[in-house]
Amino acid sequence: MTFSMDPKDLNEGSLDLMYIDYPKLHRVVAPGRTIYMDDGIMAFEVLECKESSVRVVARTDGVLSGHKGINLPGSEVDLPALSEKDKQDLTFGVEQGVDIIFASFIRTAQDVRDIREHLGAKGAHIKIVVKIESTQGVENFDEILEATDGVMIARGDLGIEIPAAQVFVVQKMITAKCNVAGKPVICATQMLESMTYNPRPTRAEVSDVSNAVLDGADCVMLSGETAKGNYPLHAVKMMGEISLLAESAIAYPPLFNEIRAATRLPVGTTEATCSSAVNAALEQNARAIICITTTGTSARLLSKYRPEIPILVVTRNYNTARQVHLSRGCYPFHYQKPPPASASASEAEARDQWQNDVDERIQFAIANALDAGLVKKDDVVISIQGWRGGVGNTNTMRILRANLESPALWLSSGFSSRAATPVPPETPPLRPASRAWKHSLSPNSKSLLGLEPSNTAQQRGPGDRAPTVSQLRSSFAEIQGELKRALDGIHGGQILASFEILSKVTDAVVVSCESLGLASELPVVETFHRDNFWRALNQCWLVALQNVSAAQSDSDRLREEHLVHLRDSVVKWGDALEKYGLVDYEMGFWESDIVDMLDNVLKSVRVAAAVADGCLLGQEEGEEEAAANTATTPTSNGPTDQC
Repeated sequence: MTFSMDPKDLNEGSLDLMYIDYPKLHRVVAPGRTIYMDDGIMAFEVLECKESSVRVVARTDGVLSGHKGINLPGSEVDLPALSEKDKQDLTFGVEQGVDIIFASFIRTAQDVRDIREHLGAKGAHIKIVVKIESTQGVENFDEILEATDGVMIARGDLGIEIPAAQVFVVQKMITAKCNVAGKPVICATQMLESMTYNPRPTRAEVSDVSNAVLDGADCVMLSGETAKGNYPLHAVKMMGEISLLAESAIAYPPLFNEIRAATRLPVGTTEATCSSAVNAALEQNARAIICITTTGTSARLLSKYRPEIPILVVTRNYNTARQVHLSRGCYPFHYQKPPPASASASEAEARDQWQNDVDERIQFAIANALDAGLVKKDDVVISIQGWRGGVGNTNTMRILRANLESPALWLSSGFSSRAATPVPPETPPLRPASRAWKHSLSPNSKSLLGLEPSNTAQQRGPGDRAPTVSQLRSSFAEIQGELKRALDGIHGGQILASFEILSKVTDAVVVSCESLGLASELPVVETFHRDNFWRALNQCWLVALQNVSAAQSDSDRLREEHLVHLRDSVVKWGDALEKYGLVDYEMGFWESDIVDMLDNVLKSVRVAAAVADGCLLGQEEGEEEAAANTATTPTSNGPTDQC
């Protein structure tokens, strides 16, 4: 067939003729070269090159449609980095306030500079992430890395441009160089490709994602799995689970030392401060690093040294808060309180105002970290800051405790200032099941959860507000302590005690939602916390129920009456989830399946009990018969029949 570059064939498409929108195709290919289309699915060998056409023969079978990409491995394509359509798209993106641009087929550093020039002053804040997917991009990677803000390893097109066996070498090389440079690197394309049509990945795909994380990727990316796949949620959840487990397998202290040893000296003041902060976190066993930043550079450099703990990024810049998600371990919190006005203040007063503002932002970070469960009260945290406002002034590290000193803090939700509720201390070991669960709660929590009557609750009129989210979170924190106690008991073998606690927690929350009207009265932000709590309790039930089958053979710990009570609790829990619109099958709660499983366990227990009763009855009858025979027959020395 013939590939035509003549515009008159623009609308042509048949087995004999197809239009290609690259006018110089006949100049960059030669007879014997291969042209790939549609991500390498179709391959064509070049037979002859003419002035405005190329004659080819298909070497693979397949279906080819319009608007498919073309790869020319081994050919130096002289297409401009920015077409007129690209420039229009960039202008539109600047007008819409985009945060990041992903630039395809970047071949040289000049391509990145051209994009940045077109973005102009209005788009100077936009980060540029280059996609390395050509031989030229690999050959010029060092200069590209200096010019770009981040890198994506687009293994699909890259695997066509270079031999497939070399892709893993290039992937590891790019990842390592980005780690040393402190720039985010994304591994993409076909990471869980089989999940496009299957609910489970292959073992090779799981290893691929894990190795990308272990090698140092800041992000792993799904494409067709979520864009056109049949199981997009399953794919995202699976990738998250794989990444979480892979990160837990990293030896962080040696990794920190390797990155620091590979970094070219001298480094800037900001990077030296960030490196020292990560080192201090390792030596102090800190639980978080607080980063006060404007542009996100400090957060990126902290991430470079791969701390094992969260990086709490506090910024007033919305764009920065979103962009730091590219760097591993960063948790951004947008600080909405305006900076202090220091235009008329003296230099000393301005410094005091600046430090007071920094202290408030640190307290804001601690409050949000406690609220999100990232740290606990009195944990050691490291903070870094600048000695004055502006960009590039980070030079100070402090070692602090996660305590709240300010009575009113601005929280990330932005819905009014309030004091954050401290996380309760570590819960003691699981108590015996005979002790009533509700007695461990405070009177306020008992009242809020409907376990005991309250004058306040009785006096509340139909138009009055439900309890505040602070009160509910305080009560839920106590309940979460009970959940932790239950899970500890499950893992410690105290199955029945743990299930009793879970059943009582379920009863308490169902009564709470019924009496307080949480499904309709609380505002959106409070509903968010309530939904998260219900899903956390749902997950706790799942973990607990996974232990039922393993324990069913232990008749002392898992008796029929307990199983019946547990089955009723599960049905009640499923009904409550459905009633309040919280049924989330992607979370894995299948009430009917769990009830069926419990019915099977009940059946097994009942059969075992019946058999045991039969054995006992047979033994008693045998003993009576033997006693009767003893009076009339001699004693036998043979064995006695037993059940």
